Amino acid sequence: MNYFIHVTPKTKLFVRDIGKGEPVLFLHGWPVNAKMYEYQFTTLPACGIRCIAPDLRGFGKSDAPFTGYSYNQLADDIRMLVERLELKNYTLVGFSMGGAIAIRYMSRHLGYGVKKLILLGAAAPSFIQKTDFPYGLPSEEVNTIIQNTYRDRPNMLEEFGKKFFNQPTSSAFKGWFQDLGLEASGHGTIKTAVSLRDEDLREDLSQIFAETYILHGKKDQICPFDLAKVMNRHISFSTLLPFENSGHGLFYDEREKVNDTLIELIAQSSAYK
Repeated sequence: MNYFIHVTPKTKLFVRDIGKGEPVLFLHGWPVNAKMYEYQFTTLPACGIRCIAPDLRGFGKSDAPFTGYSYNQLADDIRMLVERLELKNYTLVGFSMGGAIAIRYMSRHLGYGVKKLILLGAAAPSFIQKTDFPYGLPSEEVNTIIQNTYRDRPNMLEEFGKKFFNQPTSSAFKGWFQDLGLEASGHGTIKTAVSLRDEDLREDLSQIFAETYILHGKKDQICPFDLAKVMNRHISFSTLLPFENSGHGLFYDEREKVNDTLIELIAQSSAYK
């Protein structure tokens, strides 16, 4: 079923809630929405997994206030969603920027309700290179993405999409995936891109105490595999699972392997296995 939940008095998130069983909360990446998980949600519910996926503020069918796109606010939105749904002992899955928000949630809210964290191609701990952090994208490249979003967002999405997947995709799939980005608000797309550029999660990593699995494409051109290595070094109780044939969009590049891995990890502590 689908529904809206208020996370602040004036902001509500659109939520997809599919299946029954072990609860798993999915956070989508930039610049799309929760429909990116279509190829997980057609499979996981049949395995006793309840898939819960909000569109983050500014994206999809959720409200798009002009402000509130810091990682702190986005993590606070998730905390309120968790409370409203009374989720307990759930698995938190975050892809790309959703992975970064999941990390901030774990540190800022002490992993409230989370028993297991799964990061998919997470844009963390820093999306850009810094003087003391040689990994990630050059800041100039992200600035160009932001400028192009102001100038011609559809073209920016098309160009950004060319780096997303390592495996061939049909022209129809490319169009569908770009449409997910077009469903977002322009200002939400820009302001979260600024957060991607400016936020730093290095200190957050040591505040994650839940069992953590890092799934990352070896051929990722957006969040290079070195980021996964850094997360693995600094998150206690973490396991790195490389995906040899995936780019950034491992959820589609190796969807069968991703789905099998998610099912296995979720079932390890599930009462429904």
